[in-house]
Amino acid sequence: MTGDAWITLGVLIVVVIGLMSSRIGIDVVMAGGLAVLMTLGVVDFDQASAGFASPAVLMIGGLFVVAAGLEHTGAIRFVAAKMLGKPRGVRVAQLRMMAPVALFSGFMSNTTVVAIGLPIVRDWARRLRVSPSALFLPLSFAAMLGGKLTLIGSASNLIIMEEFVEYAEHSETMATSLSPAWMFFGIAAIGLPCSIVGILFITLTARKLIPDRRPVCDLNDDARRYRTEVVVATDSPVIGKTIEQADLRSLPGLFLSEIERGGRILPAVSPDEVLQDGDRLAFVGVLESVIDLRRIKGLELDDQQAQKLPVKVTQRRLVEAVVSSNSPLIDRSVRESRFRTRYNAVIVAVHRQGRQVQGKIGDIELRPGDTLLLETHHNFVQSWRSSDEFFLVSEIEGERPIRHNRAAIALGILATMVVLLTIGIVDRVAAIWICALAMVLSRCVTGTEARRMINWQVLIVVASSLGIAAAMETTGLASHAVDLVNPGADVGLTWVLFLVFVLGTCISQLVTPYAAAVLLFPFTMELAATAQANPIPFVFVLTMGVGAAFINPMGYQTNLMVIGPGGYRFFDFARIGIPLTVLIGIVAAVLAPLVY
Repeated sequence: MTGDAWITLGVLIVVVIGLMSSRIGIDVVMAGGLAVLMTLGVVDFDQASAGFASPAVLMIGGLFVVAAGLEHTGAIRFVAAKMLGKPRGVRVAQLRMMAPVALFSGFMSNTTVVAIGLPIVRDWARRLRVSPSALFLPLSFAAMLGGKLTLIGSASNLIIMEEFVEYAEHSETMATSLSPAWMFFGIAAIGLPCSIVGILFITLTARKLIPDRRPVCDLNDDARRYRTEVVVATDSPVIGKTIEQADLRSLPGLFLSEIERGGRILPAVSPDEVLQDGDRLAFVGVLESVIDLRRIKGLELDDQQAQKLPVKVTQRRLVEAVVSSNSPLIDRSVRESRFRTRYNAVIVAVHRQGRQVQGKIGDIELRPGDTLLLETHHNFVQSWRSSDEFFLVSEIEGERPIRHNRAAIALGILATMVVLLTIGIVDRVAAIWICALAMVLSRCVTGTEARRMINWQVLIVVASSLGIAAAMETTGLASHAVDLVNPGADVGLTWVLFLVFVLGTCISQLVTPYAAAVLLFPFTMELAATAQANPIPFVFVLTMGVGAAFINPMGYQTNLMVIGPGGYRFFDFARIGIPLTVLIGIVAAVLAPLVY
């Protein structure tokens, strides 16, 4: 090997060790490795900076904005609620959950799908009286499997395809076959069968391989109980439905105490009571379910209060505030204290320790120690944190009013993006950013929220990885690596592809899928050339491999997101992840030469 190849190998080893240690941010490690290669003259400025202008990086950035619009409008929550239903049995529940999760993950970031799905699945498990441990790990695995259904399913898909498009430009025969539809749905030829096989395997084996690490019901008997009220809006989809049909009796830890209708109070409400326009529903329950209640389309706060709050919906926050003994609110009703005018906030719910709070929220006389759940402006915490009127003021992180009236628009923009990427009438980067801009202009997501949703760390890692991959290719390091692991001409194509899959999944467990995708791509192309085989099956098997991080809980973000809520231990992932990885690898390696 040349001197530059040895330098690249040394930098690559240090980068991998840095990524495995988790002591330094992955963006710092990757950007640092690229900076060293530039300093030592292994890559020039144009090669190092090319990754930051890569179409893959630009498309990933736009997809973050599109995903933000889908999340903030509740579009995915609405569709998911319809698909989940009320299954009987754990296996049926797992199957009904994993199928839509995989489908959603094909068209938006699987990390976003799991982030949205966690609270939905958690509450669903409580309603079904099922341990959340039985659902959270399948949720993560289904999201990873579904990420291999389309080009935009995960960042690693985009990276590998953009690298392959550049590679194919040197081959006229290959370049003509890369139609937009083929690039967008090409991975589905093996991704869909692998997803079906993987979901069925998890459904059939999860009861034996995934232990129950969490109790069936995680609600504490001494949990804080809030009293809250909502009004059935004029255009609410729950009008004409019974309490049971509207799923208002199935929210965990939440009790419908009464209905006020036309000035009459209906206590001890029957599940067969039909909801009407203008009904005021009074609930008593835990904070999480009170928040979930607000996400139901067509149930709103008292119109006279919510509409008079001079704060845009996009700028509202949920805040908990504990009334102090020095507060001027003491011994005065909420209405008498002119709470909304004084604090620029609306009381959503009230909790009083040890006692049931009776009456309408506006008529409740506040006491020292009462905890108020407020919908207010984003500066409320900063304004009142040091005031002696409240003992404690804290914002409920991540909770924003859902823009239900924009959900259809968000789904329409997503469908438009898929069509544009499939038919190819505009450039891929332009198609995604046009739709991202449409999300902002249609107010599905604000500009501030869009900027916050863009994961700059991921973009830096991907761009830096592309520069390091260029060094591997130009110095000949990839060719030397192929010579070391080449199984030889006597080994069949299926086994070579299985080797690519194994390398992809092993490297992705140690670093990140998008870093593994970039680093292994030049190696994979050299391996295909050495075998004198069509590189297309190699490309898609590598794509499947780097997305199969089922064994190590630290190997992928969705695993990290569920390990805590599910109460899993490290080896719980390996118990089901190892056989699942082998099975997916075999299916991909066998199908790839047949379908491409």
